[in-house]
Amino acid sequence: MRIPFLRPSPPPLSQLTAELEAIEASGIFTNYGPVNTQLEEAFISRIFGDRGACMTVCNATIGLMLAIRQALPENLGERRFALMPSFTFAATAQAAMWCGLTPLFCDIDEKTWMLSHGHVCDLIQTHRHKIAVIIPYATFGNCLNLDFYNELSAQEGIPVVIDAAASLGSLNSLGTGFGAGSAAPVIFSMHATKTFAVAEAGLVYSANPDLIRQLRAMSNFGFGTPHISTMPGLNGKLPEVLALMALKKLDELEALIEHREFLANRYRKMLPDFQSQHMTGNRTTNQFTSLLLPETLVEKRAQFLALLAKKGIGSATYFSPHLIEQPYFKKRCSASPLDNTDKVSRGIVSLPMSDKMTLAELSQTCECVRSSLVEALDTH
Repeated sequence: MRIPFLRPSPPPLSQLTAELEAIEASGIFTNYGPVNTQLEEAFISRIFGDRGACMTVCNATIGLMLAIRQALPENLGERRFALMPSFTFAATAQAAMWCGLTPLFCDIDEKTWMLSHGHVCDLIQTHRHKIAVIIPYATFGNCLNLDFYNELSAQEGIPVVIDAAASLGSLNSLGTGFGAGSAAPVIFSMHATKTFAVAEAGLVYSANPDLIRQLRAMSNFGFGTPHISTMPGLNGKLPEVLALMALKKLDELEALIEHREFLANRYRKMLPDFQSQHMTGNRTTNQFTSLLLPETLVEKRAQFLALLAKKGIGSATYFSPHLIEQPYFKKRCSASPLDNTDKVSRGIVSLPMSDKMTLAELSQTCECVRSSLVEALDTH
């Protein structure tokens, strides 16, 4: 039985005929229409505990670009750096670069795989007057310590934009939706491959409604008043059809997250020889399961992955190579020593997960992982 790495499962449009006909009849297909408004209200109520405000965007990368650009002063002066991890997806760095900034890559914590607080403070000490924004990444749905970044931002006068692409539906250590109460904008993804799978969509949340109002205007060509641009802008609006799909996904989210949490815990129990990411919240929206290979196998990772593929098990290596190792960013970005990033990136393996993955499929995957581990170690 072949088990693919990802099996996207956005709500099927074929089951939404009546709702699609209603959109057609309304004549409203975009521009923050009534379905989109219903979706945003549902997010605030069901995910963020009736705190703050949110806005949809056509994808999370556009959400990052808007939030970063809004955070910047008109005159950057020497402030050209965007401090972020190298252990993240390319979109984070690309968004900062589209805003005219240079990514300054910081090391991660060896356990949580999120930005190391100590290294963040070291880089601020070294580059204080050159850092325009800090962009922490909530790695693989993990929950950042938002209090640390809020206090750091207030102390240093450096704005923060939170990249939480895979965290929509994660719960922090208090059991509330990750991001709730954050004054800094928090950007989530609803890409087809995420746990909250739509197609292409994103969400920007903040406890500050005025910030969301400004970002919404920027997302509509910078129209501060109707059809008059008063600020930087682009087109980041979400079509009504995609908002409808997101509403339907929200209805099934709790059950899907619970199922994926069960799978993630089973992976950890059945593969005790692999190091797991330390999760900091009460619940994680697991997109897939990422584990670190035993030290003895790191140099044979390619062989190990090839053996898995031969047995029909899909896998990946998120995020390896990490960003500063990729040609485009290597030429244009700056990096501090990244010892933990290098170690995690060299040894990481991401294993299959999906909404409909069965325990039998997980057991087969783990059996193939264990046998491939032995076979790879036996090769010379």
